[in-house]
Amino acid sequence: MAPPPRKAFPLRLDPALYAAIERAAAGDLRSVNAEVECLLREALARRGVKLEAPAPVKRGRPAREEEDGDAG
Repeated sequence: MAPPPRKAFPLRLDPALYAAIERAAAGDLRSVNAEVECLLREALARRGVKLEAPAPVKRGRPAREEEDGDAG
């Protein structure tokens, strides 16, 4: 099953701001994109804007499908 579609758009940032976001992302073990999304969600929550929870990302190897009669 494919993940839900994401909206892509160009974003121009001051280099110092980008560097700060990049450091924060590294500290949280996230990509810069994920960090920006997290920061935006937090800012909107502080303003009282309600959003749906993001769809969880499935991580790891997919379960192996066994064929009929396959004992492993």
